[in-house]
Amino acid sequence: MAPGQLRGVVALDGPSGTGKSTVARRLAGKLGAGYLDTGAMYRAITVAVLRAGVDPSDDDAVAAIAERTDLHIGDSPAAAQVRIGDDDVTVEIRGPEVTLNVSAVSAVPRVRELMVARQRSIITDVVRRLGGIVVEGRDIGTVVAPDAPLKVYLTASADARAGRRTRQDAASGRNATIAETRKDVERRDRLDSTRTTSPLRPAHDAVELDTTALDINGVLNRLVGLLDERGLRGQACEAGGR
Repeated sequence: MAPGQLRGVVALDGPSGTGKSTVARRLAGKLGAGYLDTGAMYRAITVAVLRAGVDPSDDDAVAAIAERTDLHIGDSPAAAQVRIGDDDVTVEIRGPEVTLNVSAVSAVPRVRELMVARQRSIITDVVRRLGGIVVEGRDIGTVVAPDAPLKVYLTASADARAGRRTRQDAASGRNATIAETRKDVERRDRLDSTRTTSPLRPAHDAVELDTTALDINGVLNRLVGLLDERGLRGQACEAGGR
């Protein structure tokens, strides 16, 4: 695949339901850039933990599972497949049991150490090949890629986020009320923002973008505008370091 228009790394952080995943994939696709969903990596480790019958709150046991899990994740916005060994877990990682336990698993320091090292390696490789990558998660601008030339922290009201998550779940065949989803969203926020290692928070130099009143195209247009303001978008840019 030839280098695209994006120069460097776009770090997209924020809690669940802000439109992060959809807009990250669309932005990467629009610019011919790579794409990395770091949350999918933690979800895959959670699948491995649950399959092994390990208590997600047992840090040592969870770390041992993470160390031996053969995790593979796609870096194309059109094919972001997630595998454990040869087993495609792209759908399984979005299940309710994984969602319930992923915060506990991702809070384990050794898990984060392993995943961050892997994420940085992927970023370096993709930027070398394609010139740029859009990376989404909860600690991209603060930990994974602190030197990213554009860091954006997406926010939205709790009601808007719960509504979006409920619609996403319904589209995937998972039924829940908005009240139930809001409760889960708030639980995830609390766990992710209070964990000791890499808590959810905006980087000091991140642009904060409230998506409550914006649709996906509106968010995408804002991001493209920010890239243009910073001179990070061009025609068939040369691949280089981030």
